[in-house]
Amino acid sequence: MSEMTFEQMLDASFKTIHTGEVVEGTVIDVKANEIILNIDYKSDGVLSKNEYTNEPNVDLTTVVKVGDTMDVKVLKVNDGDGQVLLTYKRLAADRGSKKLEEAFESQEILKAKVTQVLDGGVCVVVEEVRVFIPASLVSDSFEKDLSKYAGQEIEFVIREYNPKKRRFIGDRKTILVARKQETQKKLLETIKEGDVVEGIIKNVTDFGVFVDLGGIDGLLHISEMSWGRVENPKKNYKAGDKLTVLLKEINENKIALSLKFNDTNPWINAEEKYAVGNEVTGKVMRMTDFGAFVELESGIDALLHVSQISKDHIEKPSDVLKVGDEVTARVVDFNLEDKRVSISIKALTAPEEVKTAEDDADVASVDIEAVIANEAE
Repeated sequence: MSEMTFEQMLDASFKTIHTGEVVEGTVIDVKANEIILNIDYKSDGVLSKNEYTNEPNVDLTTVVKVGDTMDVKVLKVNDGDGQVLLTYKRLAADRGSKKLEEAFESQEILKAKVTQVLDGGVCVVVEEVRVFIPASLVSDSFEKDLSKYAGQEIEFVIREYNPKKRRFIGDRKTILVARKQETQKKLLETIKEGDVVEGIIKNVTDFGVFVDLGGIDGLLHISEMSWGRVENPKKNYKAGDKLTVLLKEINENKIALSLKFNDTNPWINAEEKYAVGNEVTGKVMRMTDFGAFVELESGIDALLHVSQISKDHIEKPSDVLKVGDEVTARVVDFNLEDKRVSISIKALTAPEEVKTAEDDADVASVDIEAVIANEAE
């Protein structure tokens, strides 16, 4: 039997490796674009940046240090210069694909950082496997600009898993919707009609304000913003402001809000304040052919009929009055049940000639409530 040469004995002291084999290596040197590992083989292993990660702007010295150990896959045992070429990202991708498969089957919630924002969605990376989340599945509401998600860590589930086509689709919307429904359910179990709560204004429209009550939105309609008239909500409210509101009506998950608190109702003391015979002052807010509506205070408008403006005959109120004018008159009729007040300027100078709203034939033919309602719309 011939004796082994020193070189043969040295080779025999190292393990054998094969292309595709997974081995453990220890980092013995790190450069910005290359990692050298001791893999217990006669030659060291070389791991380039391109085979470490798909991220283009990574300095390897910031993510790996001498002494670290890692599992790598052998790409080529001898690159021609006696070096062993290794890959980490392909091994990670294999493991990542397996992880995505398991997460797809169990609908496990995954978490990863958004690495890319595209026109149609965002991309995240799970152990070197890229997962695409379409814009329609990024949020539970439409978002035109997705740039705010860049670099943000988000949660998602795997909606579609197709390794043959390397198609991995994520879904964040499902998680958000489920959590919102749970939050809404808990909130609806703790609130009731008549409660006064604080919310955050979410959106302002011409017809009202949507208020986030802590997981569910309520609508504060323009008609419930004040006991008086509100011309345009956008002049008085803006998104992000806090607002204390009354829960007027709860119908399943639809909540109607109000700012008409009972203790601020102007009609509570109106019977005494606007008793027949009292002299009052108000501002002309709007006019019709049969009379002018005068605001005595926020929430209480009085009708000044055209026949009660002057002792002289007047065809229509706009002949002598304009919106914004301040007038002083006497209350000639008060109806708390119907919330109607009639006033007369003429009564201040010729009380014996004054007629009440019910006595005046012109007024009797007019549905004042209908006029007010139509103008409010």
